[in-house]
Amino acid sequence: MPAILIHGVPDTHRVWNGVRRHLSRSDVEAWDLPGFGTPRPSGFGSDKQEYVDWLVERLERVGEPVDLVGHDWGCILTARVASIRPDLVRTWAGGNGPISSRYVWHPLAKIWQDRVEGERFMAALEPESFAKDLVDGFDAPVEPVEEMIRHVDDTMKDSILRLYRSAVTMGAEWEPALSNVTAPSLVFWGARDPACQVEFGDALGGALHANGVVRLDCNHWTVLERPSEVAAALETHWAEGTDR
Repeated sequence: MPAILIHGVPDTHRVWNGVRRHLSRSDVEAWDLPGFGTPRPSGFGSDKQEYVDWLVERLERVGEPVDLVGHDWGCILTARVASIRPDLVRTWAGGNGPISSRYVWHPLAKIWQDRVEGERFMAALEPESFAKDLVDGFDAPVEPVEEMIRHVDDTMKDSILRLYRSAVTMGAEWEPALSNVTAPSLVFWGARDPACQVEFGDALGGALHANGVVRLDCNHWTVLERPSEVAAALETHWAEGTDR
């Protein structure tokens, strides 16, 4: 059974490159969500439910339960999949993607959710300054973030706006179903994340009865700042899942 890694915003599969270099298994796949470095299917509206449905359909095609992992929006979407289709998930792990009715969207998310300010932001987006904003407090070389931002095109900008506007009340909508997750779960979280505070990682771990909540000494971009530590936590988690 493969391990499937799902990125967040404004990422592509490339955000997992560092983690993958530290993994010993060879059956690891990192997928691009529609509109994030890959075309959107005809008629795809990029709202949160469509991304969940797309993941479910892709996972059904795998043909066996997978080790599912997500970061940022990847964490949110994969946790939702695990809560509504537990048959598709052998183990689950995720980080820095809060799913809570108590979570208040960070300032940039609120801009994207505004139909005037969001378009204005995306029209004026300049990759270098955007990358600089994202790595505020970043404890690692900035090259991976600069590489990530180079792939932010008009399709991704539109997908981001549509996704965030569909998710204003996501926490209240999706939090109750977390109790349906049956897969052994692991939460990893940047303890200094200014946008998705670590208390929401602890809450997610509690809701999922997770095997552990790994607090990493970094900000939001755990998979870029602490790739070897994320990889080590995943391999321990997968080994424990095999023993169950």
